[in-house]
Amino acid sequence: MSEGRTVFELAQRVGGRIIGDDTVEVRSVAALETATVADISYVADRKLFEAARESQAGCLIVPEEFVAEDSSNAKTLLVVAKPKLAFALVGAILHPPQKREPLIHETAVIAKTADVALTAYIGPHVSIGDYARVGVNSRIEAGVVIGANASVGDDCVLHPTAVLYDGVTLGDRVILHAGACIGADGFGYVRDDMGYHKFPQIGTVVIADDVEIGAHTCVDRAALGETRIGRGTKLDNQVHVGHNCSIGERVVIAAQTGISGSVTIEDDCVIGGQVGFGDHILVKSGAVIGSKAGVLPGKIVRPGTWWGIPIQPLEEYKRLNAHFTRLPSMHDELKELRKRLEELEKRLD
Repeated sequence: MSEGRTVFELAQRVGGRIIGDDTVEVRSVAALETATVADISYVADRKLFEAARESQAGCLIVPEEFVAEDSSNAKTLLVVAKPKLAFALVGAILHPPQKREPLIHETAVIAKTADVALTAYIGPHVSIGDYARVGVNSRIEAGVVIGANASVGDDCVLHPTAVLYDGVTLGDRVILHAGACIGADGFGYVRDDMGYHKFPQIGTVVIADDVEIGAHTCVDRAALGETRIGRGTKLDNQVHVGHNCSIGERVVIAAQTGISGSVTIEDDCVIGGQVGFGDHILVKSGAVIGSKAGVLPGKIVRPGTWWGIPIQPLEEYKRLNAHFTRLPSMHDELKELRKRLEELEKRLD
């Protein structure tokens, strides 16, 4: 059980105003339907207002319109402009990341030339190569491999079996989930009469501060130069980032998206799941690309919401999709019209 906090303390941290008893203590975040008096929950969607009123949560994080609809609610409320954001901040307070005491496990294999901070945790069967660096308070879990000349910043967490190839760089507070692979060779080959020859893959990967990378996601090293992931960007599980890609700051990319080489995604973009990118694409800042979309090589994707294969503005996609759903009935109508036309032609003959 996490350490409890009063509603007053939480309000001081996340802002907003309190309605009800500000001395109520909560210990955990929970969903509306499972919350108990020791929990705090939230509601942001008007459709869930009734469920929120029936919830057993000790405190609710709510928007102003919740209070406006029912000012007689007997629960303790924390009223904020953005309930979901406040709930996330409260969650971080009540459920802080796991801390580990400094340790180098006896089964870890660390090169003599490596620089490992005294406050780092190095778990079982970790391998750290020559001249690699592990920063202050970083946590390297079981089976992680950190290659030669690789650098891990301060307060990073590398979950089990993550792999950093030689020479890659992680900033501070980076999280790599299990099986993430950073710095594998890019998929670059040159063909001749006898088959394919590997193009040099001698670049690197640079991952900036506060990036989180999901389980079994791969970020390939550049052929020449660097593949870069910008500050605050979040990659979901099983995402592939090809060589020489440049992904900006505060970008979010959902699971199973595949990004070919030399793609540039600027700041504050949102990419849905299973999106496929051809090579040499430019996605401008603020663009939103919907799930399962396909982006053709060389395309410039401007700000706005895009969907479909190949991608198109959302409103256009919705219009075309409405027509596609009518194709079976249109096919039947066409057959009927063709039959009538044949009958008419026979009469005319």
